[in-house]
Amino acid sequence: MPTVAVYDIEKNKVGEIELSDAVFGIEVNENAIYETVKMQLANRRSGTAATKERSYVSGGGRKPWRQKGTGRARAGSIRSPLWRGGGTVFGPRPRDYSYKVPKKVRRLALKSALTLKLKDEKIIVLRDFPLGEIKTRKVKEVLDRFELKKVLIVIDRPNPVFELSSRNIKDVKTIRAEGINVYDLLKYDHVLFLEPTIKSIEGALVS
Repeated sequence: MPTVAVYDIEKNKVGEIELSDAVFGIEVNENAIYETVKMQLANRRSGTAATKERSYVSGGGRKPWRQKGTGRARAGSIRSPLWRGGGTVFGPRPRDYSYKVPKKVRRLALKSALTLKLKDEKIIVLRDFPLGEIKTRKVKEVLDRFELKKVLIVIDRPNPVFELSSRNIKDVKTIRAEGINVYDLLKYDHVLFLEPTIKSIEGALVS
């Protein structure tokens, strides 16, 4: 089993933790990662783009001129797509872009992403992150101490004080263990786990 060092917020090594091979030591499946990220991005699309087709454009109920005898091309409506101000042909309509990838594929992708982070030595584990009050500066100081710029912080339980303290720091995102996902793991350079979070994630992915 791979092991990683556990630190306190002063960057002192206080122990080690063993990681499960079934989560952090699998063969990386790039296709599963691709399909899962593609699904996540599609599910985030609002799908509200819309244009007016000729039936939605006001006016044009009367035939502009008679069918024959004018020397001009026949026309039935000034809201034809051929006319300036007319309707759009085959324009986008509101739709739902979301779809689902099988649960096994999503789990495989998540394990693959965690394995990649471990191989690249981009995982940091903290014993705890005590905060008595909302202090963004305190969180920033700890991240600077570990030289972390673009980091995803994964916590094991709801912690409003910590979440509020970290949310305004640039390129820092805090999520709970149940919200960990492939897109965020790949987007951020480093992943910072609180020690109890590791077992929570392993328990969810191995079971």
